[in-house]
Amino acid sequence: MHSSTNPVPATAPPAAAPKDSAPLGKQARIAVAVLVACALAALFWPKGSGTFKEPGGFLFDAEGRATTLGPKLEPVSLVHFWATWCPPCREEIPSLKRLAKEFSNHDNFGIVMVAVADETQKAEVFLGNWGTMALYDPNWDVAKRYGTDKLPETYLVVRGEVVKKFVGQTDWDDPELRELIASRLKEPEGAPRPAGS
Repeated sequence: MHSSTNPVPATAPPAAAPKDSAPLGKQARIAVAVLVACALAALFWPKGSGTFKEPGGFLFDAEGRATTLGPKLEPVSLVHFWATWCPPCREEIPSLKRLAKEFSNHDNFGIVMVAVADETQKAEVFLGNWGTMALYDPNWDVAKRYGTDKLPETYLVVRGEVVKKFVGQTDWDDPELRELIASRLKEPEGAPRPAGS
């Protein structure tokens, strides 16, 4: 009896690697780079006549009209992102109103209230006499462009530049914080400022 051995199948040659698609030509790469640059410029170019140097974007007023943040800013402003559905935001508003009252004699100071993902009617009722001045960011579009991913957050903007960011619930009755704002209000237009202050 012959012992038969099964022949070992020959190994198939390795499959050829798929060929890369033809590389883009120099002109095509330049065109793509220009399109990307234009898209980024359109996305992040500040809107409005203000000098706020952070990325722009559209907000809405109480009537639903599109608006930008820049024209709403005073030389010294607090830009406050908040919502009625945020418990710390609701707790913070009374001290923010007291701050506004204390600095109401300064024409160069303002507070811009931006309600994020909130209902206009709820925000207006909660804010009372501030309700008609509130702006709305229904989809976090502007808030996220400014680096806000949780509420409340507030930016101290002095002559178009963010000089301080307050993350979370802030005690606007704090004497040191009020002194910081008062010191900014005393600065003459165009005065040099220490970095990070």
